[in-house]
Amino acid sequence: MSSHEQNAFFRQRRAVLAGLAGALVLPQVAAAFDVPDEPRLAKHDYAKVRHQFRTKLLQKGPAPDKYEPLSAPADADKIFYRSGYGELELVAWVSKYKRERAAKPAVLFLHGGNAMGIGHWQLMKPYMDAGYVVMMPSLRGENGQMGNFSGFYDEVDDVLAAAERLAHLPGVDPGRLFIAGHSIGGTLTMLTAMSTQKFRAAAPISGNPDAFRFFKRYPQDIRFDDSNAHEFEVRSALCYAQSFKCPIRVVHGTEEAHFNDRADLLSRRARAAGIHIETETVAGNHTSALPAEIEQSIRFFHGVAA
Repeated sequence: MSSHEQNAFFRQRRAVLAGLAGALVLPQVAAAFDVPDEPRLAKHDYAKVRHQFRTKLLQKGPAPDKYEPLSAPADADKIFYRSGYGELELVAWVSKYKRERAAKPAVLFLHGGNAMGIGHWQLMKPYMDAGYVVMMPSLRGENGQMGNFSGFYDEVDDVLAAAERLAHLPGVDPGRLFIAGHSIGGTLTMLTAMSTQKFRAAAPISGNPDAFRFFKRYPQDIRFDDSNAHEFEVRSALCYAQSFKCPIRVVHGTEEAHFNDRADLLSRRARAAGIHIETETVAGNHTSALPAEIEQSIRFFHGVAA
């Protein structure tokens, strides 16, 4: 990545995550719920739980982050996909590609923060250079779009709908779909990989598998009924670690030590169920490690698909 692209990405990250960063300097909202030392391991399959459980939103409204217009980058096309019960029409960006005789593999990449921007897209070039069609979806309530922000639950429905749209793009091989994401997108990557068998492999980057911890740090982002512990559990990959439906590689930066114990617990629980899971750390912090983490995800996908 050129220095110009890196600078543009860092500027975008500061803008996109302004709401989250502000939480570090503004007075914290008191969190009334308890954070368990070790969230329980649910015995039910996550996909089946999602079919039955509906989150109870006590506050309805847009995603919390500042945003920019969803004009497509120069090397992408702007498309739409439908989610919910078809009532939500949401924007996604898809890399420009030529249809060839052999269908192409594709990566569904879930951006960090609660808004999508050009800075996120600029990191997608390695996937494109490796021969993947790349789709980056915006989600409900983001960037001024329709829908209510729920924080890691209803957004999974959007990701599943985006995956369906990607699988049916001309020239895309539906048997070689991969999913990756960073930060909030990494958390959604884990939850989505538990919800469907569509993906060959998943690569969450700096995602948080423990919603109890996440919302303890960012209580201002809670929109659901926090008196119900199950609301946190259905947002926690840790609680459904035996529901992954594809090989998964969980990675975070060496300067993100707060993820270490949860990543270890996630992997132990998943391996106990015979799931192919890898964990790794990459030199750097939440942002600086990202380019190398993306390169590693490509190698992981290649290895799984070989």
